[in-house]
Amino acid sequence: MDIIRTLKDSPDSGPPMPAIFVGHGSPMNAIEDNEFSRGWAAVGKSLPRPKAILCISAHWETFGTHATAMEHPRTIHDFRGFPAELRAVEYPAPGAPEIARLARETARKMRIVPDFDWGFDHGAWSVLCRMFPLADVPVVQLSLDRTLSPASHYELGSELQSLRRKGVMLVGSGNIVHNLNQIVWQDTAFDWAREFDRKVKEAVLASDHASLIDYSRLGAAAGLSVPTAEHYLPLLYILAQQGKGEDVRFFAEKVTLGSISMTSLVVG
Repeated sequence: MDIIRTLKDSPDSGPPMPAIFVGHGSPMNAIEDNEFSRGWAAVGKSLPRPKAILCISAHWETFGTHATAMEHPRTIHDFRGFPAELRAVEYPAPGAPEIARLARETARKMRIVPDFDWGFDHGAWSVLCRMFPLADVPVVQLSLDRTLSPASHYELGSELQSLRRKGVMLVGSGNIVHNLNQIVWQDTAFDWAREFDRKVKEAVLASDHASLIDYSRLGAAAGLSVPTAEHYLPLLYILAQQGKGEDVRFFAEKVTLGSISMTSLVVG
């Protein structure tokens, strides 16, 4: 693709693309008309069009860091118990092997290996199908290395920051609070979930990334809110994009289902 070759060869001198963290919640948000799906669509329309997207989803964990490197990634329906209508959703965005290679070359301290088997899991496509419904922006998905510490995930995000000046939009998809064992099927929130969500938002606005990396020190609510790290870690990749003086704004601020935070933000 000429646009990908142009992007690869372009200098790191353009204005940086925004970077986005989306609290994705239920995969049903991909097909339901609700406050979250409408919010994602509105954000997609409000942002400059990227030349490519690098998506970090909570739903692809590996040993080592992988990047999809095929021309035509498949749509993965990695869930059970949902209606056939959701399983029928396809997100046929093209892949971007050259961007995957560029990410590997940009990350000098962390090794990224090409992947030809994965595709787009629901953490990626359920969000992107609302933000970029035409599926005409090339997408690379980056995995979460199970062996890395939160600090190392943040460091890898920092290494990828220069991609934004080449027209690549980084999209992190997870949830700040994600405890499926405590979920209740009501539009409500536990006090501890609200507390942790609030503390994270306060630290984000203060650019206190050190506290967000070492999130377990944010009180007892942290252990309940982040029983496993995979839904929290995409946030660190996006916060690592914040340059000096760059603003952060929230476009969703809600905890629902008792223990799921839909809080979402834009850097830049």
